[in-house]
Amino acid sequence: MRILMFVGVCIMFLNCEDKQSRQNKNDSPKDSLTTETHHTEKEPSVKKQRKFPKLTDQNAMDFFLKYDKEHKENKVRITTDFGTIDILLYDETKFHRANFIFLTKQHYFDNTQFYRIVNNFVIQGGNSDDMSIAERRQEIGQYLLPPDTNRGYVHDRGAISMPSSEIDNAYKLASPYQFFIVQQQGGAHHLDGSYTVFGRVTNGMDVVDEIAAQETDGSEWPLKNIYIRNVEIIK
Repeated sequence: MRILMFVGVCIMFLNCEDKQSRQNKNDSPKDSLTTETHHTEKEPSVKKQRKFPKLTDQNAMDFFLKYDKEHKENKVRITTDFGTIDILLYDETKFHRANFIFLTKQHYFDNTQFYRIVNNFVIQGGNSDDMSIAERRQEIGQYLLPPDTNRGYVHDRGAISMPSSEIDNAYKLASPYQFFIVQQQGGAHHLDGSYTVFGRVTNGMDVVDEIAAQETDGSEWPLKNIYIRNVEIIK
């Protein structure tokens, strides 16, 4: 009997010790895992701030009006595989000048192409069939510029002008990402009053002539790509 009583006491003691052990484990700090997770959480990512607003038909004119006052550069150099073309932009056509300087500083024109060539008429540039160019446009914004044809500038040989958008466009709103240079001897004055002349070639008409002489397909696209390697501001 004494032996049975002793065994019973031992069992009760062990059960109490095991219960106390489990209770001690459950008393460990509940926020230990939370604290560790807190220290290993990733810092929130910081979005890259735009230096300029995304341009639209609603804000582009106000933007370029201000940009014109703060950015007075008016000379650019177009570098191609055929040589360089220097251009003077007219201060009087301020929205078109400011637009061209803005796009130059954004490196938009780099690796675009002279994509339309009509010998003894014009060479037209600022576009490409490369999707990355379309992505650049999307990043900068979608907008058009109104014509500014009453400044006395006409489509003489060497004039740089802005084509109208390809959309249904009764008001000849200009496509800001493109431009054309008149190569025709004697000029292309049937364009006067419809498109905005906003500059002229000061050096490199021989390069324009060489580009204009390249072979094209039925849609006036050159058979070999003619890249604008870059456009830069010069003094």
